[in-house]
Amino acid sequence: MTCFLIPTVFQAGSLSLIMGCTPNASHSPVFLLRGFSGASVSSSLLFLLFLAVYLMTVVGNMTLVLLISRDPRLHTPMYYLLRGLSVIDMGLSTVILPQLLAHLVSNSPAISASRCLAQFFFFYAFGVTDTLVVSVMAVDRYVAICDPLHYHSVMSRQVCARLLAMSWSVSVVHTMLHVGLLLPLNWAGDAEGNVNLPHFFCDHRPLLRASCSDIHSNELAIFMEGGFLMLGPCTLIVLSYVRIGATIARLPSAAGRRRAVSTCGSHLTMVGFFYGTIIWVYFQPPSQNSQDQDMVAAVMYTAITPLANPLVYSLRNKDVKRALRRLIGCGAVDS
Repeated sequence: MTCFLIPTVFQAGSLSLIMGCTPNASHSPVFLLRGFSGASVSSSLLFLLFLAVYLMTVVGNMTLVLLISRDPRLHTPMYYLLRGLSVIDMGLSTVILPQLLAHLVSNSPAISASRCLAQFFFFYAFGVTDTLVVSVMAVDRYVAICDPLHYHSVMSRQVCARLLAMSWSVSVVHTMLHVGLLLPLNWAGDAEGNVNLPHFFCDHRPLLRASCSDIHSNELAIFMEGGFLMLGPCTLIVLSYVRIGATIARLPSAAGRRRAVSTCGSHLTMVGFFYGTIIWVYFQPPSQNSQDQDMVAAVMYTAITPLANPLVYSLRNKDVKRALRRLIGCGAVDS
């Protein structure tokens, strides 16, 4: 979840090409989410694929939450933040995928304006919080490797709780701003008052494209506030890992360097996958269809990334694997 507003910033000018509103334009139309209506794959197969992804996402992240909560060996700042990230990932998927599954088995993928804005709000609240928590985890790894003697005092449980609360607060305020800018907009629908959205959920750019109102205020907010909020965490992650890399390079022994790398390997893998997919999707040649790019990117950060998080931390992390073996083998985690 993510630098996914940055591409909107880069293409904000393209959103200005809107039509004037008709006299019967509405603030609260019914939106038809037709993102997969023209897909070459059958709706039944898509339903099974997304259902499997959603179930694996929930089970994987719930397992991480359970292990971190019950195993005293995982009661460290890094795993405290990881548990928060797992909760966020479950929320992000739950906001989008159950609604998509319902629409895949329905002949009319309709959603009211109030439900659409509610989905938009919770999607961005979870998505932006996800991005901020990932950057906080980068700072955690920076302190652990570059200042290990003060790690437990600098990154205490209280500090981590404040950082998580701050991430949520910033995300909610950010999302409320953009919801407030969407509320005055009008949408001109068909004869029945329906507005077609070529997407599978109520995302920002499709909603602005479908509006017939003046969206310059929305564009300005995306460019100024949204761009700063998204670029900030990316910059923090890059700077943290530059310092981490410099510190590791100065370690005298190869064994010490391997241990240092192993402490941040899972997080670095997740960051690379998360931001790599967004960059790969959005920075395609101009000849590519932008709506298709939006769809692929949305699948990545609403379905694939929340699923990848527990897989990365379970397959690459020895502490998590040991905790899982203790839980399965003993029926309870040793205290």
